[in-house]
Amino acid sequence: MSDSGTSVGEGDGTRAVRAGLPEAVKNEPTLPGPVFAAHYHLPGDVSGPYTYGRDDNPTWTLLERAIGELEAPAREDVETLVLASGVAAASAVLFSQVRVGDAVVLPNDGYQVLPLLRAQLEAYGVEVRTAPTANDAQLDVLDDAKLLWIETPSNPGLDTCDIRRLAEAAHARGALVAVDNTLATPLGQRPLELGADFSVASGTKQLTGHGDVLLGYVAGRDGEAMAAVRRWRKIVGAIPGPMEAWLAHRSIATLQLRVDRQCATALTVAEALRERPEVTGLRYPGLPDDPAHKVAAQQMRRYGCVVSFTLPTRARAERFLDALRLVDDATSFGGVRSTAERRGRWGGDAVPEGFIRLSVGAEDAEDLVADVLRALDESAE
Repeated sequence: MSDSGTSVGEGDGTRAVRAGLPEAVKNEPTLPGPVFAAHYHLPGDVSGPYTYGRDDNPTWTLLERAIGELEAPAREDVETLVLASGVAAASAVLFSQVRVGDAVVLPNDGYQVLPLLRAQLEAYGVEVRTAPTANDAQLDVLDDAKLLWIETPSNPGLDTCDIRRLAEAAHARGALVAVDNTLATPLGQRPLELGADFSVASGTKQLTGHGDVLLGYVAGRDGEAMAAVRRWRKIVGAIPGPMEAWLAHRSIATLQLRVDRQCATALTVAEALRERPEVTGLRYPGLPDDPAHKVAAQQMRRYGCVVSFTLPTRARAERFLDALRLVDDATSFGGVRSTAERRGRWGGDAVPEGFIRLSVGAEDAEDLVADVLRALDESAE
């Protein structure tokens, strides 16, 4: 539960800095170090919160409280569970909630691992339906579904859908709703406040922000459904290490600083790219003329750090990436160091060969824009 003993303020920065901290104790650190334990002293009858390392850990508890305070401030009915990765979190929701004969609705333009999850769901006898994120198209295949999975903004295309509208429609049909909140972060979007049953994310990305932690989490407001997620985590052992959990909690303290800097710079980069004739298909939800902006503006408080666009050919895109000096060619997003990649190299996204996903880091905006524009110039040769 999000019941930290620390009373946090209303501002995102204050909340991020104070989230999940225990009550102050003289001569103790404000954030206790990681607890490395496979087992705990457990004489007599089984009681208390910590019995075995696969079930729970004090370091997880503090991190779960912190994330819960960001995803659902002041909500006592929300539970958060941390897992070993974003995929572990997604798997925990999907496979704990459905059974043979159920139907699940997924986006057909979402995170690249979703097709792998679809294949496994179908192998277990679950019907999987898909539709695009944009224009709330998943509504068309929602009848009799057990669970609706939403990803908004979508990765890598950056389309959006109306979470509140889809959640209301799904609940009217008896379906649960899970939202992948990785790209938005809890500071950009709060799916539980918009009606979702689960907010799921990879903490590997902007939540921790340094490219050095694999982590995932599920926040949910249905006790029975979350109990099933917890049971799944225990059965498959998809648990984070205490060091990873501690690093994540430490990193959350700077989340608001990083997110605000990265979002502002992402908008500046997108505006600069809009002036380049060789750039097509430019997408950033924060641009007023972006197709996703209208919906994003209704439900997002920040528009994320990812910009996508297309260069004329695969060769041009590869020359562009090679010419960048402040941007690493890497496949993740959300870190303090900017990254970019040609998404078509993975073969799983329906994108043009010259499609670029650019994750904006914490570099100075002028330096990053200059590097991107210089690389575009050099790649034209």
